[in-house]
This record gives sequence, structure tokens and C-alpha cells, in this order.
Amino acid sequence: MDTEFLKTYVAVADHGSMAAAARLLNITPAAVAQQIRTLERDVGAPLIARVGRTVSITEAGARILARARTLLRDLDELRAVATDDAIAGELRLGACPTALSGMLPDILALMVERFPRIKVFIKPGYSADLYRAVEGGDLDGAVVLQAPYALPKTCDSQLLREEPLIVLAPENAPSRDPHELLSTQPLIRYDRNQWGGRLADEYLRMAQITPQERFELNALNAIAVMVDRGLGVSLVPDWARPWPEGLRLLRLPVPMPFDSRRIVAVWSRSTIRIRLVTVFLQQARVAMQLQAKKS
Repeated sequence: MDTEFLKTYVAVADHGSMAAAARLLNITPAAVAQQIRTLERDVGAPLIARVGRTVSITEAGARILARARTLLRDLDELRAVATDDAIAGELRLGACPTALSGMLPDILALMVERFPRIKVFIKPGYSADLYRAVEGGDLDGAVVLQAPYALPKTCDSQLLREEPLIVLAPENAPSRDPHELLSTQPLIRYDRNQWGGRLADEYLRMAQITPQERFELNALNAIAVMVDRGLGVSLVPDWARPWPEGLRLLRLPVPMPFDSRRIVAVWSRSTIRIRLVTVFLQQARVAMQLQAKKS
């Protein structure tokens, strides 16, 4: 199978006509049609349906389109590695909600400044789902909560940030004792179905505190706003800024020694874009050092 013919097929799919693909690739429409017919014979199924001067993608064509894009992107990376070209290409990253707003923008700002030829595709999601995407090869890496299990040998990780548990309370709370607040005030609970929420739940059990639960959700910024509005207190990790503006909150460290929530970069060791992953990790370390100096 000729990869140039795959490139022609993707161009036809993206532009909706053979004439447009021909102009893009600087070949004749007849050459485009011939390449598509040859590709269809190689694949064993029709890939496009011709309707006058326009085309539409068949069901078989739709099934291979994403794979074709990935194959062409990997081929470009192979060429860059083989020729030791300037660091360039597309990096596919995932990010959990707090990392997406609190950490990733600073890292990407450094990358854009130093390596402008790197393009980044970002997939938001929950940490458990993003781990599976990295393990399955759908993503090159992700910024996620540290998994509560050992990583497979095909993956590796790097610690980016530790976030100790704190009690959030309104500025006019009746006490500044974290345990007294957790025991006597309504609790806005960090979702126990998520890894970060389980950490808070373990602390409550260890401290033998039975809270008066009011709400439970997996949205730290929303929890902070609810606490500011006097709806209760919360036990959460001290997550990365930015937080919602104008909040008047107490941030009280928990008095008992306990594990912090850890944010890590995880990546596939077998990804062809390991050079791009290495660049990302380097910039991530710099960005986290700068954040630590500001806090």
C-alpha cells in the first residue's frame, strides 16, 4: 500500500472533492482518481462515493480515516527522527480537569516559546480514562492524578506536583480548627468515585470524623464557590491556581500526617514521539519550579 495514496485519500476526505485535493497536492484530478481506485483495490472496499463533482465517505472509508491520519503522522515523525530534523510534529496529550487549567497552560507557554514547531492535541478527561488511552497508544502522554496501582512496564511517569489536603471554610467560619469544622459544619464532599476524592474520604475515616454531608461533586472550583457562599466546608487537595476570583476562604492544613494528592506526567515508552514527550517533560519541570516560587 502506497502511503502517498493514503495522503491523497485523506485530502479528498477533508476537502470533499477530487478537484480540491488535486489542487492541494499539485497533481491532476485524474491522478487523484487513479490513486483512490488503486487504494480501494488494496483495501478491498470502496472508500468514497462519487456524487457529481463532490464525494462522500463510505462506511469503510470512515472506519479507516482516523487510522490513516495516525499512520501518516507517525510516518512524518519517523522521517524527522531518521534525519535528526528540528524538533517538530504533533504531540497527543491528555489532561485531567485541574491540570488542564492549573498546570498545562504554563507548560505549553514554555513549549511554544522554545519549540514553535511542536503542535499539541489535548484531550480532556478523567485520570482513569486517560491512563487507559496512554496504555492503549491513543495518547502519547497525559497529566493526571497518580494512579492507585502500579503502572504497566510499557509506561513511565514523572512527579509534577504534590497537593496536601486542606480544609476549605468561609472566612467567617465559627472555628479555625480543621477537625471541629469537619465534624460540626455541613460537608461539601469531593466525589469519592474519583481518585482525589477517595484520599479525602480515607482521611475522614482515619480521623474518625463522621461528617454532615450536604453535597458531593467532582468539581474543585465549584466546591470553592459553594464554600464561599456559606453552604458548608470541604476537605480537598490544595490544587493549582487559578482559582475563581474574589473568594473569601480559609485554607487550613489538616493536623494529622497524611499522603498528598500527586499530579504526574505519564507516557508510553513505545511512542514514536518520545522526543516530543521528552521536551514536554523538560518544560513541565521548569514550569512547576516557577509555580512553586510564586506560591
